[in-house]
Amino acid sequence: MDSPREAALSKVPEVTLIFWIIKIAATTLGETAGDAVSMSMNLGYLVGTAIFAAIFLVAVFAQISAKRFNPALYWATIIATTTVGTTLADFADRSLGIGYAGGTSLLLLLLIASLFIWYRSLGSVSIHTVSTPKAESFYWMTIMFSQTLGTACGDWTADSAGLGYLGAAAIFGALLALVGAAYYRTRISRTWLFWAAFVLTRPLGAVVGDFLDKPLGEGGLELSRYAASAVLLMFMTACIVMFRQRAAARAH
Repeated sequence: MDSPREAALSKVPEVTLIFWIIKIAATTLGETAGDAVSMSMNLGYLVGTAIFAAIFLVAVFAQISAKRFNPALYWATIIATTTVGTTLADFADRSLGIGYAGGTSLLLLLLIASLFIWYRSLGSVSIHTVSTPKAESFYWMTIMFSQTLGTACGDWTADSAGLGYLGAAAIFGALLALVGAAYYRTRISRTWLFWAAFVLTRPLGAVVGDFLDKPLGEGGLELSRYAASAVLLMFMTACIVMFRQRAAARAH
């Protein structure tokens, strides 16, 4: 039986600075790892999406089945959402031929629909309510849509808008800074600011990941996707081991 303290905790981590650092590293890893499978291994976007979708489903099942918050399992599931988001967005944008604008618009609608249905079903989309299987299912579905949207939005900004990877990174970094300022300077709902920041970290990670592994002629550093993914994974592991993360308090 859970202790009273454990019973008062949700299944997701407390939102702190280290949470955002690991989240950005995870989204960057999702880009490099997703590209490594679909491009470097020449498996294509559809096969890559199928592989990562299977991993995502297994990870979400394990996360929902867990009795309490487990940092390693939580972040493994986040990585699963970023990798499937990368290949799924690339498949929608390129293989389906709807382009970055079409892919971004479609995924934005799916994200909004997910949040709307979650809110209408449970009355809140706060992370402090993520303590039941139903809430967790909505949480991970929303995250998957946000990660996929972020990939499409990042590619659209860097490529179609002509800002390049560093220019796009600066844009998304500035938007994150504005969300941070709103958190400390305004009374805007902390829940909606959280989701705004969560969505924005994905295109930031996507363009940073592209900057690391894309060819020099395209504005990237042309680093090995495998090496970049390994370094990012080791960085995340070190952060998880060195900085103890606590579960967020459950809403009463």
